[in-house]
Amino acid sequence: MAGTIIFLILLIIAIFALAINRAALWGWMLLVAGATLYVKVGLPSGTFHVPSTGFWPMMGWIPTIILALLCIGPIRQKFIIRPAFDFMKKILPPVSSTEQEALEAGTVGWDAELFSGDPNWSKLRSIAPISLTDRERDFLEGPTEQLCERLNDWEIRHTLHDIPKDIWQFVRDEGFLGMLISEKHGGLGFSPQAQSLILGKISSRSADAVTIVMVPNSLGPGELIEKYGTPEQKEYYLPRLAQGQEVPCFGLTGPTSGSDAAAMRDIGVVCHQNFEGKDTLGIRLNWDKRYISLGPDATLLGLTFRLSDPDGLLGRGEDLGITLALVPTDFDGVKIGRRHLPCGAAFPNGPNWGRDVFLPMDYVIGGQERVGQGWRMLMSCLSAGRSISLPASSAAGIKSMLRNTTAYAQIRKQFGISISRMEGIEEPLARMVEQAYVVEAGRAVTASMVAGGEKPAVISALLKYQSTERMRQCVNDAMDIHGGRAICDGPTNYIQGAYQMVPVGITVEGANILTRTLISFTQGALRSHPWLFREIQAIQDTDRNRGMRAFEEAFVGHISYSLSNIFGAFYHNLTGGLFAKTPIDASYTAQWYGQLARASKNFALVADITVATLGGGLKVRQKLTGRLADALSELYLLSCVLKRFEDDGEQLADVPIMEFAAQNCLYRFQQAMLGVVNNFPISPVGWVLRPLVFPLGARWRPASDRQGKEIVKLALEPGDLRDRLTRDIYISRNENDATGLLEVTLSKVLENKEADRKIERAVRKGLIQRYPGRDWFQEAVDKGFVTAHEAQELSEVEDLVDRVIAVDHFDRAELQPHYRVDKTTAKAAAAE
Repeated sequence: MAGTIIFLILLIIAIFALAINRAALWGWMLLVAGATLYVKVGLPSGTFHVPSTGFWPMMGWIPTIILALLCIGPIRQKFIIRPAFDFMKKILPPVSSTEQEALEAGTVGWDAELFSGDPNWSKLRSIAPISLTDRERDFLEGPTEQLCERLNDWEIRHTLHDIPKDIWQFVRDEGFLGMLISEKHGGLGFSPQAQSLILGKISSRSADAVTIVMVPNSLGPGELIEKYGTPEQKEYYLPRLAQGQEVPCFGLTGPTSGSDAAAMRDIGVVCHQNFEGKDTLGIRLNWDKRYISLGPDATLLGLTFRLSDPDGLLGRGEDLGITLALVPTDFDGVKIGRRHLPCGAAFPNGPNWGRDVFLPMDYVIGGQERVGQGWRMLMSCLSAGRSISLPASSAAGIKSMLRNTTAYAQIRKQFGISISRMEGIEEPLARMVEQAYVVEAGRAVTASMVAGGEKPAVISALLKYQSTERMRQCVNDAMDIHGGRAICDGPTNYIQGAYQMVPVGITVEGANILTRTLISFTQGALRSHPWLFREIQAIQDTDRNRGMRAFEEAFVGHISYSLSNIFGAFYHNLTGGLFAKTPIDASYTAQWYGQLARASKNFALVADITVATLGGGLKVRQKLTGRLADALSELYLLSCVLKRFEDDGEQLADVPIMEFAAQNCLYRFQQAMLGVVNNFPISPVGWVLRPLVFPLGARWRPASDRQGKEIVKLALEPGDLRDRLTRDIYISRNENDATGLLEVTLSKVLENKEADRKIERAVRKGLIQRYPGRDWFQEAVDKGFVTAHEAQELSEVEDLVDRVIAVDHFDRAELQPHYRVDKTTAKAAAAE
């Protein structure tokens, strides 16, 4: 009996070892053959002997024979590969032409490692840390700092409701509009990391003003011409764009086509027409676009449209696909509409349309040879651009909210104590500390990926929706902590501008609600899965024999991958990730690398089973795909947190924050996976997944209240840690500036903390009377509670605190509109 138990234990260990290590088919055949022989013959002593009569002599070798036959290529292909090929063709989700172009446009990197279930830590750690050239650092600390000093947020979003002309001129003169344009074409040629930090610093000062720098350096004419333009287009347009002689915008979204590009009704028709006195081959365009940032001020419009060639003038069929062109806004037929008012924000945004606008063929970006390649070009640029702009502004916004709110919380008193000491305030502050660390980690790592040549389509999508959602939470937390100080708008309100702009970030570059449910996981499953995209490509191959050969390799690899996930997830979940692979030299991060590896294995298992069982129905299971996108996001952000901690030099003071963030990432990952398993549309599959993913139940817990208290205490204390948490944002020291006043007042409050405590104790004991019209500081001096110098300092502090907590107020006339619109004129303009 004991021998049998030992044999079974060894057999189970062998099965787990083969599965986890993705053994070849012949390895399984040898295991089954060895086990069969062992059971049939036993050892000479007979300790493990099984009777040789009965079932085993007749049937025991059948599994071995079957596996041996399947090791023979032609047999395997006939009985396994071909039936699987036909079956998979039916169940795998169809990929549209726009999806195919989107998938092929981006690159895969660390996301593929997470999908693999067996991440290679060296790939994560090889991503470069934050690194700027001297020239880039000088620009960040010079012209960028100067621009921030010039910006008056209240003037921009209230008084002018526009970007002042002197600000436009400054960004032109200093080259802000050409950061991504190469030096040889007149631009600054800055790295994506530098662009990200520059945009972040500006956005920490004014969420409106950063838009005029962000748009020219994101998806638009400059980037598209730099990457795909003809030599003539580069020579003419890039210097003009870099110097601000042209103001670009990009027209993609229309009334019927937001996230659904296939529904685009903007059309161009290839034709001959007279242009500047010559018969010219070109395109006659009709379009209707809206929500176009910088549109009202643009001189050069990048336009997306479907191109048709009904007369076959280009000889490539009638429907040529999505195409991109450059449209000077002064061309006949181009109409620049009035301005939108997105959430009351002041940055230029509005509609435009065109009626029978003729463009010569050389206005197509990249020339005639790039006709029909527009969507691929867009997705390639978007994969990189979406990694930079909104994560940069979100990270900087969170850091700014944290710095200003921790200062305010220490300055503001209620019930005789600083509100930062109240647990009700401590809880949202802990969230803000965590997100400042996490989102900056994600921003920095992703920008470095792009700087290294990657175009991370999946990562850029998930980072966009995660960073903007976390920004929303932090702005709301800042509003709650500031209370009435935040809701009363005016020149000294440093939160309202961000509060107004949060929904804009949530909506642009792919609305979060769709980015989360339709893009992040569904594209990730196709593109980042180690085998699925190869299987789809093989199935869609028009050459069946070639497709079959490619499919066999991918299918066999997929089976090994699935078995590894099933057994690996169960094993690591039973052992708590104790034996998961971690970097050899990891110290404080070792346990978190182990838990990340375990979580990655769970994710790979559930993602693989989800795609395999739901197939083409995956797109309509958006609650499920949204939760899987959340799970993948937490894995990615935890990876970035660990890398940030190491890149920052493994600062001992940062350990509590790193661990707080890591613990919460794993908890949120677990909750997302629970949501998938508990709501799996095929109940038996959910029943199977639960014991594999949660054999001992849901074991991860969120970070504790005690941990939250610890990290808030660290963030409240001025010094290196607080500066690291809020690095690379604009910090004013001018007490005539609202945020500068916070910095000055906080410093004075902390310097005089002990003297203030003496006063507070005396007031609570009734020894000093504190109310308007009475000089309680002098009374405290007279009664010996404080010195005359301390009283003078406290009086100055009192004046500063009064200014910090004061709210703006206005005469009625100041709040009246500065203009009147004739209703007849307005209706006529709207109708046009």
